Amino acid sequence: MVPHLVPRWPVCLFRWRAACTLGACVPQSAWAGASRTPGPGSPRGAVGTSPLVRRGGSSSSSRAPEVMLTRERYPVQRLPFSVVSEEDLAAFERITPGRVVTDPEELEASNVDWLRTVRGCSKVLLKPQTTEEVSHILRYCHERNLAVNPQGGNTGMVGGSVPVFDEIILSTALMNQVISFHGVSGILVCQAGCILEELSRYVEERDFIMPLDLGAKGSCHIGGNVATNAGGLRFLRYGSLHGTVLGLEVVCPAPPPQVCTLLHPQVLADGTVLNCLTSLRKDNTGYDLKQLFIGSEGTLGVITAVSILCPPKPRAVNVAFLGCPGFAEVLQTFSTCKGMLGEILSAFEFMDAECMQLVGHHLGLISPVQESPFYVLIETSGSRAGHDAEKLSSFLEHVLDFGLVTDGTLATDQRRVKMLWALRERITEALSRDGCVYKYDISLPVERLYDLVSDLRARLGPQAKHVVGYGHLGDGNLHLNVTAEAFSASLLGALEPYVYEWTAGQQGSVSAEHGLGFKKKDVLSYSKPPAALQLMQQLKALLDPKGILNPYKTLPARA
Repeated sequence: MVPHLVPRWPVCLFRWRAACTLGACVPQSAWAGASRTPGPGSPRGAVGTSPLVRRGGSSSSSRAPEVMLTRERYPVQRLPFSVVSEEDLAAFERITPGRVVTDPEELEASNVDWLRTVRGCSKVLLKPQTTEEVSHILRYCHERNLAVNPQGGNTGMVGGSVPVFDEIILSTALMNQVISFHGVSGILVCQAGCILEELSRYVEERDFIMPLDLGAKGSCHIGGNVATNAGGLRFLRYGSLHGTVLGLEVVCPAPPPQVCTLLHPQVLADGTVLNCLTSLRKDNTGYDLKQLFIGSEGTLGVITAVSILCPPKPRAVNVAFLGCPGFAEVLQTFSTCKGMLGEILSAFEFMDAECMQLVGHHLGLISPVQESPFYVLIETSGSRAGHDAEKLSSFLEHVLDFGLVTDGTLATDQRRVKMLWALRERITEALSRDGCVYKYDISLPVERLYDLVSDLRARLGPQAKHVVGYGHLGDGNLHLNVTAEAFSASLLGALEPYVYEWTAGQQGSVSAEHGLGFKKKDVLSYSKPPAALQLMQQLKALLDPKGILNPYKTLPARA
């Protein structure tokens, strides 16, 4: 037993909001737009690549302040795509009868991103229910040269899920059926529009869990998760979707009505269906084509179905929330954690003191441990409660005895586990209430993970209200956030391209898990060499010859 760690749970630990989805509740009135002012030295005209948000007062109206059109905020020009005509609407009505949306009020939510920083002006939203309908839509749009914006739950952070101009929105919301689930192998096959939280509930009823968990799980679609290669809170234990996704069904807009089939032949009269929806753990035949589409952000094809491997549901889950005296101790705690907890370690998250101050100040959440410069959240999950408790107790005793941890608390029941996770998951919400926020999602070597935060505090000085760092330490993923009372062009200029140059200097990635979308496409060169960019452009041209799929996203515009 560890006498130092006594679960302390004040009644007022959390002041919950009614009807607030954990980690996903963002008040609409808090969001406003990014500046159109480019940062000095931004490559290829990159502008406002970080989401910017600003708090706002409450309003008697439920409507949020209008977001500026992307075409007005950013220096982007519309490509020579066709404009939707009445004949086109009639054709779409034949393909998806009763599921063609043209009402501006219904279209409003689909035109604006979740952060309320970018807004398109699409006048048409299509809601197919089958792969065949998606195939017909893309075939038609290719022939007519109509741009298409695939959209799942619209929870992205980089403007990749909404139109830039008037692209047709192709929603997967009605493609929400589970196709099959194998109770022995744990392999789930489902349509792309299934909501992650609903899939989690479905497989948990069968004693399995989804291999990914996100704060936006109540809204995001599994197809969108795969298209953006979402990381999330279970990455440390189960790895990326490149490993857990076994197969995909994808519709490409290429002109010939052919089909490339690796399993279950399916030939459609319109469009190209790439059916690699295998449920095999091992298949070493030819190129692994599904990997092209994982993380492609809807620019190469529209994912319509997913085959994914689900791990068994753990029977024992524990969460420890610990205070550390410095980041060096955070790193040592992580190293010790890996060595002593081994196979039961499922998450290792960190946050700095300013994060805790913000969730306390803006959300009323109270730290269950004494004030510390850093905090870590450690989750274990295994099959035997006694075995896990013994390993965890030994680990906690060790880190306390060696001064790596100064205080902590432990949760074993589901209610308290969720309370501790809320301290980490709701940081984004707290930041949104602190002013104008500049957000960066980067990968760095773990030993250098916090150096950038310290560096920026010294660099920015009083220009910034707060400079905070938190994230998935086990994955080397830093969420860097800078807040200010209002948008400042000089502050943005001090941040960009400095943050990207600093990251590149450490051989890091400018986007760890959020993708590139519209906002970060022009900083791709900081993480990929010219030869890689050229090959990506060639793949795009091969699979989408006219460039109609999610244009203006992911790849920098050609010179």
